[in-house]
Amino acid sequence: MAFQILALDPNPFASLYGLSDSALKERNVVRMPVTESPGFPCRVGLRDIPTGSTALLLNFRHQDAASPYRANGPVFVEEGRTTAAEIPPNTVPDVLTRRLLSLRAYDAAGMIVDAEVSEGRDAEAQIEKFLSDSNVVEIHAHFARRGCYAARIVQA
Repeated sequence: MAFQILALDPNPFASLYGLSDSALKERNVVRMPVTESPGFPCRVGLRDIPTGSTALLLNFRHQDAASPYRANGPVFVEEGRTTAAEIPPNTVPDVLTRRLLSLRAYDAAGMIVDAEVSEGRDAEAQIEKFLSDSNVVEIHAHFARRGCYAARIVQA
Protein backbone atom coordinates (compact mmCIF):
# COMPACT_ATOMS: atom_id res chain seq x y z
CA MET A 1 0.00 0.00 0.00
CA ALA A 2 1.54 3.30 -1.09
CA PHE A 3 1.75 5.97 1.59
CA GLN A 4 2.74 9.62 1.96
CA ILE A 5 4.13 11.24 5.10
CA LEU A 6 3.06 14.87 5.39
CA ALA A 7 4.83 17.68 7.23
CA LEU A 8 3.01 20.56 8.90
CA ASP A 9 2.29 23.65 6.83
CA PRO A 10 4.70 26.43 7.90
CA ASN A 11 2.18 29.26 7.39
CA PRO A 12 0.49 29.04 10.82
CA PHE A 13 3.90 29.49 12.47
CA ALA A 14 5.31 32.32 10.32
CA SER A 15 3.86 35.06 12.51
CA LEU A 16 5.92 33.73 15.44
CA TYR A 17 9.29 34.00 13.72
CA GLY A 18 11.36 36.85 15.10
CA LEU A 19 9.03 37.78 17.94
CA SER A 20 10.64 38.72 21.24
CA ASP A 21 10.78 36.10 23.96
CA SER A 22 8.19 38.05 25.95
CA ALA A 23 5.83 38.22 22.94
CA LEU A 24 6.28 34.47 22.45
CA LYS A 25 5.58 33.85 26.14
CA GLU A 26 2.26 35.70 25.80
CA ARG A 27 1.37 33.11 23.14
CA ASN A 28 2.62 30.15 25.26
CA VAL A 29 5.57 29.60 22.91
CA VAL A 30 9.15 29.00 24.06
CA ARG A 31 12.23 29.79 21.92
CA MET A 32 15.00 27.26 22.50
CA PRO A 33 18.57 27.21 21.19
CA VAL A 34 19.36 23.90 19.51
CA THR A 35 22.38 22.59 21.37
CA GLU A 36 22.38 19.01 20.09
CA SER A 37 21.19 17.12 17.07
CA PRO A 38 19.32 14.86 16.96
CA GLY A 39 17.12 16.21 19.69
CA PHE A 40 14.74 18.85 18.31
CA PRO A 41 12.56 17.28 15.57
CA CYS A 42 10.95 19.97 13.37
CA ARG A 43 7.41 19.06 12.27
CA VAL A 44 7.58 21.40 9.26
CA GLY A 45 10.96 20.26 7.95
CA LEU A 46 10.54 16.66 9.15
CA ARG A 47 14.17 16.67 10.16
CA ASP A 48 16.17 17.23 13.31
CA ILE A 49 16.90 20.94 13.63
CA PRO A 50 20.64 21.56 13.17
CA THR A 51 22.81 22.58 16.12
CA GLY A 52 23.13 26.36 16.35
CA SER A 53 19.61 26.96 15.03
CA THR A 54 16.57 28.01 17.04
CA ALA A 55 13.50 25.91 17.79
CA LEU A 56 10.07 27.16 18.77
CA LEU A 57 8.20 24.87 21.16
CA LEU A 58 4.45 25.38 21.06
CA ASN A 59 1.13 23.67 21.46
CA PHE A 60 -0.49 22.61 18.18
CA ARG A 61 -3.91 21.08 17.37
CA HIS A 62 -2.94 18.00 15.36
CA GLN A 63 -6.25 16.14 15.46
CA ASP A 64 -9.07 18.55 14.68
CA ALA A 65 -11.87 16.02 14.19
CA ALA A 66 -15.12 16.51 16.07
CA SER A 67 -14.57 13.32 18.04
CA PRO A 68 -13.39 12.26 21.49
CA TYR A 69 -9.91 11.93 19.93
CA ARG A 70 -9.63 15.63 19.12
CA ALA A 71 -6.16 16.51 20.38
CA ASN A 72 -3.35 18.98 20.59
CA GLY A 73 0.13 18.85 22.03
CA PRO A 74 3.67 20.18 21.92
CA VAL A 75 5.67 20.40 18.69
CA PHE A 76 9.03 21.87 17.69
CA VAL A 77 9.23 24.12 14.64
CA GLU A 78 12.53 25.40 13.29
CA GLU A 79 12.33 29.18 13.60
CA GLY A 80 12.32 30.75 10.15
CA ARG A 81 11.31 27.57 8.33
CA THR A 82 9.10 28.70 5.42
CA THR A 83 8.69 25.51 3.39
CA ALA A 84 7.27 22.16 4.37
CA ALA A 85 9.33 19.06 3.71
CA GLU A 86 8.25 17.06 0.69
CA ILE A 87 8.90 13.46 1.58
CA PRO A 88 8.84 11.05 -1.40
CA PRO A 89 6.03 8.47 -1.33
CA ASN A 90 6.79 5.27 0.59
CA THR A 91 9.66 6.95 2.44
CA VAL A 92 10.00 7.26 6.20
CA PRO A 93 12.35 10.17 6.98
CA ASP A 94 15.28 9.80 9.40
CA VAL A 95 13.56 12.00 11.98
CA LEU A 96 11.02 9.17 12.36
CA THR A 97 13.22 6.11 11.76
CA ARG A 98 15.58 6.96 14.62
CA ARG A 99 12.80 7.16 17.24
CA LEU A 100 10.20 4.93 18.88
CA LEU A 101 6.81 5.79 17.38
CA SER A 102 3.20 5.50 18.40
CA LEU A 103 1.11 5.07 15.25
CA ARG A 104 -2.61 5.82 15.48
CA ALA A 105 -4.94 4.92 12.61
CA TYR A 106 -8.10 7.06 12.26
CA ASP A 107 -11.31 6.66 10.28
CA ALA A 108 -13.21 9.45 8.50
CA ALA A 109 -15.03 10.40 11.73
CA GLY A 110 -11.75 10.91 13.59
CA MET A 111 -12.12 7.74 15.64
CA ILE A 112 -9.15 5.46 16.28
CA VAL A 113 -9.44 2.21 14.34
CA ASP A 114 -6.13 0.76 15.51
CA ALA A 115 -2.87 1.79 17.17
CA GLU A 116 0.57 0.31 17.65
CA VAL A 117 3.97 1.22 19.02
CA SER A 118 6.80 0.59 16.56
CA GLU A 119 10.49 1.26 16.24
CA GLY A 120 10.71 3.94 13.58
CA ARG A 121 12.97 1.80 11.40
CA ASP A 122 10.15 -0.79 11.30
CA ALA A 123 7.27 1.67 10.83
CA GLU A 124 6.79 1.14 7.09
CA ALA A 125 5.28 -2.33 7.53
CA GLN A 126 2.88 -1.09 10.23
CA ILE A 127 1.85 1.89 8.11
CA GLU A 128 1.09 -0.36 5.16
CA LYS A 129 -0.88 -2.73 7.40
CA PHE A 130 -3.02 0.11 8.78
CA LEU A 131 -3.66 1.61 5.33
CA SER A 132 -4.77 -1.76 3.96
CA ASP A 133 -7.85 -1.41 6.20
CA SER A 134 -10.48 0.40 4.12
CA ASN A 135 -11.75 2.17 7.26
CA VAL A 136 -8.43 3.96 7.80
CA VAL A 137 -8.16 7.41 6.18
CA GLU A 138 -5.06 8.66 7.97
CA ILE A 139 -2.42 7.73 10.51
CA HIS A 140 -0.85 10.05 13.03
CA ALA A 141 2.70 9.31 14.09
CA HIS A 142 3.74 10.43 17.56
CA PHE A 143 7.13 10.23 19.23
CA ALA A 144 6.26 7.54 21.76
CA ARG A 145 8.65 8.47 24.55
CA ARG A 146 7.37 12.06 24.92
CA GLY A 147 3.99 11.54 23.24
CA CYS A 148 4.42 14.50 20.89
CA TYR A 149 2.77 14.60 17.47
CA ALA A 150 5.26 13.92 14.66
CA ALA A 151 3.50 13.68 11.27
CA ARG A 152 0.39 12.72 9.34
CA ILE A 153 0.36 9.74 6.99
CA VAL A 154 -2.13 9.11 4.18
CA GLN A 155 -2.46 6.88 1.14
CA ALA A 156 -0.31 8.10 -1.76
